[in-house]
Amino acid sequence: MKRVLAAVLLGFGLTAGAVMASVEDEIRARIAPVGEVCLQGEDCGQEVAPAAAASSGPRAGDEVYNAVCMACHTTGAAGAPVIGDSGAWSARIDQGLETLVSHAINGFNAMPAKGGCASCPDEEIQAAVEYMVNESK
Repeated sequence: MKRVLAAVLLGFGLTAGAVMASVEDEIRARIAPVGEVCLQGEDCGQEVAPAAAASSGPRAGDEVYNAVCMACHTTGAAGAPVIGDSGAWSARIDQGLETLVSHAINGFNAMPAKGGCASCPDEEIQAAVEYMVNESK
């Protein structure tokens, strides 16, 4: 009885392996017009290194604001002062730009450090703060 069961299970295993190989071949055929599947360890021709993103220097304040800050500073989420609301910004502006930049870089109240943009350099965060201040006077 055990031998019969072993033979049946072996048959299922071989069949499943053949089906998987068939499925992989079908996938390769479908994507052939646009690409090629290359699994680690296979010789797939010449590898191409990812292109490095060209940096033209730090982004302008409005660019950083639009990419990082606007989610909270246009809606007032988590108590963020809304850009352009001089009443909400006046007391903050009175603290001085250095304090506002420090809060933005290090985090303050509900705002995480750098507004959550860990990859943003400090100079971009400062540019965004300056932009928001200028738009909110």
